[in-house]
Amino acid sequence: MDHVSAVTDIDYSPTGKEFVSGSYDRTIRIFECDKGHSRDVYHTKRMQRLTSVKWTLDNKYILSGSDEMNIRVWKARASEKLGPLKPRERDALNYSEALKEKYGTHPQIRRIKRHRHVPKHVYNAQKELRTIKEKVKRKESNRRAHSKKGEVPYVPERK
Repeated sequence: MDHVSAVTDIDYSPTGKEFVSGSYDRTIRIFECDKGHSRDVYHTKRMQRLTSVKWTLDNKYILSGSDEMNIRVWKARASEKLGPLKPRERDALNYSEALKEKYGTHPQIRRIKRHRHVPKHVYNAQKELRTIKEKVKRKESNRRAHSKKGEVPYVPERK
């Protein structure tokens, strides 16, 4: 759902619960298998169109190759600390995760959690695609309102 250009490569995580995709829109997105939108988005200013993405077998890193002939290494979980954790650090991380879980439905917390910075060209393309989808939905609802009942069926977007 989130890419605004053609997806060029995809790879599953070793656990099989997530997958990563690279696109011509110069972003890498990580999706959970049962969700429609991406969990994370990675991009840099210098990165060109992506040709390949791979998930490492230890489930910690994502490798990406792009048109400018660079291989980049990304952390699969951006906020995860690398290296050994001290017991107090581990406790603090577990506590903060529990707080996120408990208050995740609060509107302000949910907004912070969902926010992802994307490049300007991707943001503008998303805005344009959103207006196109709204136009199609409005037209379909108008057709439904001015036709016989059941003549214009509801079709889920996922189908």
